[in-house]
Amino acid sequence: MPDRDLLPTECLMTIAGTGSYVPERVLTNAELEKSVETSDEWITTRTGIKERRIAATGETTSDMATMAARRAMEMAGVTAPEIELIIVATITPDTIFPSTACYVQRNLGAKNAVAFDISAACSGFLYAMQISRHFINTGNRKTALIIGAEKLSSIVNWSDRNTCVLFGDGAGAAILRRRSTDEAVHEPQVLVTVMGTDGTLTDILNVPGGGSALPITAENAHLHLNTIHMQGKETFKAAVTNVTAACARAIDLAGLKPSDIDVIVPHQANVRIIDAAADRLGIPKERAFTNIHKFGNTSAAACAIALDEANRTGVIKPGNNVLLVAFGAGFTWAASVVRW
Repeated sequence: MPDRDLLPTECLMTIAGTGSYVPERVLTNAELEKSVETSDEWITTRTGIKERRIAATGETTSDMATMAARRAMEMAGVTAPEIELIIVATITPDTIFPSTACYVQRNLGAKNAVAFDISAACSGFLYAMQISRHFINTGNRKTALIIGAEKLSSIVNWSDRNTCVLFGDGAGAAILRRRSTDEAVHEPQVLVTVMGTDGTLTDILNVPGGGSALPITAENAHLHLNTIHMQGKETFKAAVTNVTAACARAIDLAGLKPSDIDVIVPHQANVRIIDAAADRLGIPKERAFTNIHKFGNTSAAACAIALDEANRTGVIKPGNNVLLVAFGAGFTWAASVVRW
C-alpha cells in the first residue's frame, strides 16, 4: 500500500545537500566485446549504456559511500557531529555484519548518529529517504545522512552477457534536515513519497546463493549462484507497470498534475523503461534526466548519483517540481515528489 503520511504543517523535511562518487576505472562496451559475445550496438540500443565505472581492488562500498557523504555534507554545510542518523541503502555491504553504515559512521567521525543499513535493492535510496522522513517528522532526529552505495562488480557474473553489461559501481548521498515552517527555507522540500513491494516477484531479479537458504559450497561454486540473475522481460514489465502507478499516485498526493513535473530523476536501469513510464504518464521524455550512458545501473546508488548530477549541473532549478522514482528486486518501487 502507498505511504500516505504527509508532512505536518509545523515542520518540513528538506534536502540540504547532495553528493556522489564514482570510481576512476571506466569499463566501456568495446572492452566487454572482448570478453563476452556482445557488441556496443546491441548494448546501447537495448539499454542506453555506453560505459560503467568499476571499483578499484580494495575499494569498498563504505569507501565510496564515505566519499559521496562528504560531498553532500560540504554542500549542506553540515559537520559530522551534527549528523544524528545515517542510513546506507545497499545490496553489496562490506560485510554481512556490522552494517556498512557503521563503517561510514567511523570514517566520518559522526559519533552522535545512529547508523544502520537497509536492503531494498535499486529502490533503497528512496526507501531511506522516507524512513528518515519519519524520524524527522516525529522530532527524534533533526539531521540525517542517507546514502545509496553499491559495488555491483563484486556480484556480477562476468561471463553472463545478459547481466554483466548492465551494472556498475558508485555511491550517492543526501543530507536531510528538519525545518520549521516559520524559518526562511530555501532548500528543496520533500512533499510526498509512495512506496510499494510485491514479494510474489522475488524470483525475477535476485542473487539466489550466498545466504542462509543456499550457502555457497565447493560443490555449487561453479554455478555462480552468488551473482545477479535476472529475467529481463518480466523485470521490464513489472518495472513499467509499478513505476507508472507509483508516480501517478505520488503526483496526485502532492496536489499536482503530470504536466506540473519539471524534471524526472529516474532509476538508471534501462532507457527504454524510462521512456515507457514517461510516455504512460504523459510527461515528455525529454524531462527525464539520464546518465545511464556513463554509469550503467548502480542499483541503490543510481537515483542518488543522478540527483546529485542534475542538482550540480543546474538541470534542476529552484521552484521545479522534481519526481524521483526507482524500482528494484523484491520487487520494490518508490516515487517521491520534491519541490526544489
